[in-house]
Amino acid sequence: MTLLCRDEVDIIASTIRFHLDHGVDHLIITDNGSVDGTLETLQGFLPSGRMTLLQEPRHDHNQAVWVTRMARMAATELNADWLIHGDADEFWWPACGNLKAELQCVPAEWNAVHIERRNFLPPPQRADSAEPVPFYKLQLIRERQSLNSQGLPLPGKVCHRAHPEAEVSDGNHSVSLAGEFVHAPLVKDIEILHFPTRSYDQFARKIRQGTEALMRNTRIAVEVGSTWRHVYEEYLQRGRLEDYYHKLQMCQQDREALLSTGALIVDDRLCRALQRDR
Repeated sequence: MTLLCRDEVDIIASTIRFHLDHGVDHLIITDNGSVDGTLETLQGFLPSGRMTLLQEPRHDHNQAVWVTRMARMAATELNADWLIHGDADEFWWPACGNLKAELQCVPAEWNAVHIERRNFLPPPQRADSAEPVPFYKLQLIRERQSLNSQGLPLPGKVCHRAHPEAEVSDGNHSVSLAGEFVHAPLVKDIEILHFPTRSYDQFARKIRQGTEALMRNTRIAVEVGSTWRHVYEEYLQRGRLEDYYHKLQMCQQDREALLSTGALIVDDRLCRALQRDR
């Protein structure tokens, strides 16, 4: 598994433990200049021998370049069979309990697969004096079908057989060889449990840091990161980001109404898994 992360101290340890416990043999992680304790958390996993840590201090979100580098390293130096390209806020959930076993069932003629993501709602409103609680204990409701900030279907992620010349796209949505996209059929026995919004401060930091990093990158097209750019321009710059966050959060009445229709689903699988692993 490859991961690119920046300032994800609240979730990164859970992400690493979960995937190592569910079939990932090794992680290659690029830390993008974290200052919140993420780097120190990552360094704590190095003695296990199951993680390779790279550091990339430039804040220009050059994701495709950095993830492609990790993908090729996995193929040439670690003899990887399959590569999962994840984010710190994604938990790749295997139906059988083991990612390796699920990928061994993929038809031999398939060189890549497409995995769908499902967003979990932000944690419900709590009193300011409440003690900190891990995100996975608070975020137990997810969307049946997730949309991005522009109302379009949330794009899935790619998982592919390792190749020394693989090229991963920005966003980890596709992979190509020799300039040709590798066909990636949908696989339903793996799904991505996605926790992109875990607190207002975390959300605001991600939108600001992510969008401003994209703006510094002269390689990428303006369409890359369009959802972050949309929230940045329409809400953060206009002083309406907190209102947008509360809309995502939903009041209890709205949550219950959507739960009754099936648009929202109570899903405590990750909570149970992480508590068991701990």
